[in-house]
Formats: sequence, C-alpha cells, structure tokens
Amino acid sequence: MSENSSAAILIIGNEILSGRTQDVNVQFIARRLADLGIKLQEVRVIPDVPERIIGAVNELRAAYDELFTTGGIGPTHDDITSECIAAAFGVPWEHHAETFTMMQARLGENFNPARQRMATMPRGARPIHNSASLAPGFSIGNVHVMAGVPRIMQAMFLALEPELPRGAPILMRTVYGIGVQEGAIAAGLETIQRYYPALDLGSYPFRHGEGWGVAIVAKGTDTAAILAAIEQASELIAAQGVAPIQGEPETAVK
Repeated sequence: MSENSSAAILIIGNEILSGRTQDVNVQFIARRLADLGIKLQEVRVIPDVPERIIGAVNELRAAYDELFTTGGIGPTHDDITSECIAAAFGVPWEHHAETFTMMQARLGENFNPARQRMATMPRGARPIHNSASLAPGFSIGNVHVMAGVPRIMQAMFLALEPELPRGAPILMRTVYGIGVQEGAIAAGLETIQRYYPALDLGSYPFRHGEGWGVAIVAKGTDTAAILAAIEQASELIAAQGVAPIQGEPETAVK
C-alpha cells in the first residue's frame, strides 16, 4: 500500500455549464477514490472547446497523480474529448485496432462513421472496458477518460479501479445538531482543527423543517484522530443545549 495519491476530475460538456444536465458523477468518483485512499483535490468543469480541454488536461495531469475526465466521447460532432486528449499528449488520434474490430463485429452494418469515432483513440491509449453499453473509455498516461452518462461512467470506473493505486482509505465521520448555529461553535471548531491538523474538519449548515442545524464532518486517514475529533465536536454541540446525533442528516443545504 502506497502513500495517498492525489487526483482531479475534469468534467467536460456544455450541457453541464448550461444547467440543462446536473452532474452526478463527482459524488460517485469521490467516494470510490476515498475507499482507494486517493485524495480528490480538484474538480473542474469546462466547455466543449478544444483549446480549453487541451490546456486543462495538460495542467491537471501535471499537477496530480491521477486525472479522471467525464464526457465528450460519444459519436456526435461535439464529442471532441478523445481527439483533444491526443492533442494534449502530442500523439495521433487513430482507430484502436482491437476496439474497432470488436465494435465492427458487434454492430455490423450499423458501425457507421459516427460510431467509428468511439473506436478512435490517442495512439498508445489503453481501453477501459464498458459493461454498460459497448464503446470503451481509455487511459493514457495518468489520464482516465470516461463517458458522461452516469451508469456508463460507473461501469467504466469499476473496470478501471483494479489498476488504480492504493493508499490508506480516507475515512469520514459526521455528527450534527438540530438548532445549532455555526457562529456559536466556530471558535471551538477552530481549536479542534488546530489540534488535529492532518484532518479535514468542516461545518455544514442544513435546513431542518422551519429551522436549521449544523453538521460537523471529520475526514482523514487516522481513524483514532477522526473519532476523537468527532467526540470533541459532539461536546461542542452538546454545550449548546442540543443532543448531538451521529451520522449524516437527511437534508444538507450549504
């Protein structure tokens, strides 16, 4: 088991930026990465613009150990992620022989030029198996390129997972209090954070009926420190005359 690797997610698609489509992939990827012990440190959303995709891919793959992209690998004119990844790596964008043969055998006469785009990858790319539909994603270097459709992305990520590095699992624990105000516990929470600098400690207001509550979340790789921090956070909540409740509140609105 290695030290915790770092990661970023690059979401590619005009439909996300327009508000037409709600992204649900980040939560899935983030949770799976935490189980693998990979620290997700950045999420970025960009449009279907070649220079923006190329620039972001090169910046993020240099900054983090692993980069995951979602979106833009379908059969239509605006699905340009694959060819942009090729440009980012400075390699040809060409038919992947194994994938091309597989898709041609499965689709027959329906394997038209549009669908052939999904069998075209940067030279040197390694396909990511797709059990949800047909066309694979791919990895090249430390960049992992997946579909934007959630069930297809999830199938691709699960196929990729055995190849990813492992580190100490990143754990998270939550305690909350209904009727607690953030301002009342801010100083105490800062003291806890100073005492456990290796943890990510945060407070998150949420709506409860006609009122509000606050959830305190501790995240890190040291189980003993997490439990101790949550115990102290529980005491902060109790000091407000509120019973602390372990676990996530049903509704959390920041």
